[in-house]
Amino acid sequence: MLTTDKGTPTMNGLTINPTVRIERSGKTAWIVLNRPEQINAINDEIRRGVPQALQLLDTDSDVHVIVLRGEGPRGFCAGADIKEKRGPESSLQVRRRMERSRWIEALDQVQKPVLAALHGFCMGGGLEIALACDIRFASPDTVLALPETGLGLIPGGGGTQRLARVVGHGRALDVLLTGDRMSAQQAKEIGLVTRISTTPESLIVEVQTLADRLAAKSPAATIYVKQAARAALELDLRRGLDRELDLFALLAPSDDVKEAAQAFKEKRTPVFTGD
Repeated sequence: MLTTDKGTPTMNGLTINPTVRIERSGKTAWIVLNRPEQINAINDEIRRGVPQALQLLDTDSDVHVIVLRGEGPRGFCAGADIKEKRGPESSLQVRRRMERSRWIEALDQVQKPVLAALHGFCMGGGLEIALACDIRFASPDTVLALPETGLGLIPGGGGTQRLARVVGHGRALDVLLTGDRMSAQQAKEIGLVTRISTTPESLIVEVQTLADRLAAKSPAATIYVKQAARAALELDLRRGLDRELDLFALLAPSDDVKEAAQAFKEKRTPVFTGD
């Protein structure tokens, strides 16, 4: 079982702090935002707890897939907790404070596949968390928005940058400028959400089924394909193609590739080890 100085074990896994816990199901680990009365609004405990959980799980060889979800019926995450009290700040003070807390970027460092299981409200910072995940799986009742322009602000947790990379520049500006709320179906139509569960009640089961499928793949292959896909965002085409070839060549002589070939001959499901 995972251990941490601040965490106390629970029946399902580990409590990082009162607002963040880990649940385990086979090779999948669920990071749960646990402030249901506040629709899991982001506070400093979430900002600290999620990166800590990600670090623990990304280095745990028994975990192949990570899923983020929100506790309670009202939503995944309603964004920043507006009840957090802060004194008057200058622009420089705000910049310094937010620079110290670029916690959503911890998701960029995770090697393993990360899924977001979305339901109810997924607003502001909540949507920015989801945008940093690899796959966004939504319940039909999900409502998504980046409403910051209506508050005299812009998204400050990566929303302007990640949204454009996910849905394209034009559609991103439509979402950002209007601040309009979208249904799960509308979000899927523009590529913001990649999957929608059959019913709200089946979301967790369907996400777990997908996670199990991913967890059954070669661990090394899933890590490397994430690296190759990220290169498409960070490098020009030629260097991206070179990176893809490098990663392909590293995997080609692996035991997992040999196991896949042998399993195909024997008409069975391969058992990957990551070697």
